[in-house]
Amino acid sequence: RAPQPVPPTQPPLALDPAGREASVAKAMLLVNTPYRYGGNTPEGGFDCSGLVQYVYARVAAGTARLPRTTAQWAAATAPVSDAGLQRGDLVFFNTTGTPFSHMGIYVGNDQFVHAPSSGGTVRRDSLNNRYFAPRYLGGRRVFAA
Repeated sequence: RAPQPVPPTQPPLALDPAGREASVAKAMLLVNTPYRYGGNTPEGGFDCSGLVQYVYARVAAGTARLPRTTAQWAAATAPVSDAGLQRGDLVFFNTTGTPFSHMGIYVGNDQFVHAPSSGGTVRRDSLNNRYFAPRYLGGRRVFAA
């Protein structure tokens, strides 16, 4: 599937690729953290973009201005083909009838970590999941090539 185009609002992020595995490790450590709309800390819970911002803020360590919303993340990252997806890339979904309404961190083997919905917790799911597969829009790169 071809990645969905998004008009850029800033030059694409190009974080140090040495942070790829750290981003995956940090995301995995947050599994089971409660979901909270607008949440962006382990103590207060996460929504999907709050989780991503929290993880990459620790990886970037102040070297880049990071987006907050899913649409901002999509506009600040470069599309990547499904065959080119690497651990630490972002994956995007249309879960509300609006492109880029949900996102997660790709952790390999067609799996991603995300904060799915109210009443839930941060979890790992498959891109082939019955719910997410038809809503998948593609991957986007956070790290420099």
